[in-house]
Amino acid sequence: MSWKMALRLPGGLWTAAVTVIVLMLSSPAAEGRDSPQDFVFQFKSLCYFTNGTERVRHVNRYIYNREEFVGFDSDVGEYRALTPLGRPEAESWNGQKDILERTRAEADTVCRHNYETEKGFTWQRRVEPTVTISPSRTEALNHHNMLVCSVTDFYPGQIRVRWLRNDQEETAGVVSTPLIRNGDWTFQILVMLEMTPQRGDVYTCHVEHPSLQSPISVEWRAQSESAQGKMLSGVGGFVLGLIFLGLGLVIRHRSQKGSRGPPPAGNISVLIQWGQGDRYKKEGPEVSVLGTLFVACSLLWGSRVKGKIVHFL
Repeated sequence: MSWKMALRLPGGLWTAAVTVIVLMLSSPAAEGRDSPQDFVFQFKSLCYFTNGTERVRHVNRYIYNREEFVGFDSDVGEYRALTPLGRPEAESWNGQKDILERTRAEADTVCRHNYETEKGFTWQRRVEPTVTISPSRTEALNHHNMLVCSVTDFYPGQIRVRWLRNDQEETAGVVSTPLIRNGDWTFQILVMLEMTPQRGDVYTCHVEHPSLQSPISVEWRAQSESAQGKMLSGVGGFVLGLIFLGLGLVIRHRSQKGSRGPPPAGNISVLIQWGQGDRYKKEGPEVSVLGTLFVACSLLWGSRVKGKIVHFL
């Protein structure tokens, strides 16, 4: 693996860098030039790493008004002029052994030093991705659609996302966004698959990432409208039953408070309405709360339509 990092100079090396810049600006060659009133001078120091610190390359770049004029490359071992403007500086710095030896040593004193200091929160940092699948729109079977695999909040940026249909990799119709930086040292990416779902098809988003001990696989199953309706009806009926059960337990608990004698007489009134004008109503002191709730739940479930409790006292 090869990567680079901007140089962070420890301790007194900042003084050395400033000294080099001052020497460059105060050199005889610089004094003989006409300098504009406004100018920009840039100094960049970069470290390139291959296989950890197995191979380290250190590069210094000197830029005047957006033009690099002189530089140092540890693979070369000396300063090289890139334009006529940098020739006097290269000759001057190469002739000063203390400057040249210090610059040559920075591959170890700066690059390798910073690598060991910062590796815990740079290249060793790992954040596992979150993977979700969603269709771009709700369509019936045998209609063109698009599945979106969202892979979010992961680090580092190296990641592999594949689409599988019934355990066979899909390559046609796959579109991916570029790697998106979140700005908090995490990334995200969207990988889309154009498809026409058939009954029984299983689509899988398969994600491989350095933070994972094993790949993540998230499935999406093609379902007919009737199957989806039955599933939603089942979920709705279950939730509705829980609500009624909870109400019944609360009322029973309240009725048992106070004296151990029979509860005072009173009317219990239940009104449940669904559809257009369809309703169930029961009231009176003899009403069984749990029985009424059971009847109401049965009516709503049998109608397969959304109902609501209008009144419960």
